[in-house]
Amino acid sequence: MGRGDAQPRAPGGSLMPGPAALSAAAAAALMAALFLLWLEDAGPGAGSSMAKTEALAKLREDFRMQNKSVFILGASGETGKVLLKEILEQNLFSKVTLIGRRKLSFDEEAYKNVNQEVVDFEKLDDYASAFQGHDVGFCCLGTTRKKAGAEGFVRVDRDYVLKCAELAKAGGCKHFNLLSSKGADKSSNFLYLQVKGEVEARVEELEFERYSVFRPGVLLCDRQESRPGEWLVRKFFGSLPESWASGHSVPVTTVVRAMLNNAVSPSGKKKELLENKAIQDLGKAD
Repeated sequence: MGRGDAQPRAPGGSLMPGPAALSAAAAAALMAALFLLWLEDAGPGAGSSMAKTEALAKLREDFRMQNKSVFILGASGETGKVLLKEILEQNLFSKVTLIGRRKLSFDEEAYKNVNQEVVDFEKLDDYASAFQGHDVGFCCLGTTRKKAGAEGFVRVDRDYVLKCAELAKAGGCKHFNLLSSKGADKSSNFLYLQVKGEVEARVEELEFERYSVFRPGVLLCDRQESRPGEWLVRKFFGSLPESWASGHSVPVTTVVRAMLNNAVSPSGKKKELLENKAIQDLGKAD
C-alpha cells in the first residue's frame, strides 16, 4: 500500500476493508482487484507506482505459498525461453516442466531442477502422462508458414496446440494460457490470423477453469533464428516513438511479465482476452 495510508483506498478515494479482517482468499482477491484498478486509474507519480509494485509483490507471495506446478510448451522459442527464465527468477512455482520434441541444454545453475518431457507431437496420445499433474500451463508453441509450409503451419499452430490443451485439461490443468496474435480471427482471409482465431475458439470449448489468451502485436526481440523480413519489421517498430509503436508492437519481456502478473492475480472470469495495449500495461506494472 502507499506509505502513510492506514487502509487501502480505491481509485475513487473510498476506504476499503483491511486484509486482516478478511480470509486469505478474500484478501488475495481484494489485492488483485486493487492492483487492476490501479493499472487502469492511478495517475502518474511515485506513490501510485509504489502502491502497484507492493500490491503485485503481495500477489506473488500469496501465489508462491500455493505450491503450484506449471508446464511450458514451446520453451525453445523466443517467448518460451524468456518465460522460463522469468518463472525461475520469480520462483513462482514449486515444479516447472518443459514439454517439447527435444531435450534442451542449460548451463546455468538456476535451471538444474527444471523437468523435461520429450514427446512426439504426431503421437501425443502416447504421452498423456507428460500433461498430468500441472495446475497451470503456458502454450507458446508455434512455427511459420515459410518454415513449415501452409499445411505444417496449421498442424503445429492449430492441431498440436489443441491436442496439447485437451491432454492438459484431462491431466488436471486449471489455468491454460495461450499465446496468440493481434488480429486473430477465425473468419479472417489471412491463414495466419484465421488459424490463431480458430485455435483460440476451440481451446475455449474445452472449458478450463481459467483460460487466458494473449494477443500481442509484433514481438520485439533479438531472435536467434534468422528471419530477415521479421528482423526488418522489428527494427522498424523499434525505431518509432513508443507512444505509436506500443499500439502495434511489444517487447517479448513485457509479454512474459504480463502473462505472469496475470497468472498470480486471482480472477473470477473463465476467459480473459488481453490485447496488445492490456499486455503493455500489465507487463510494465512493476
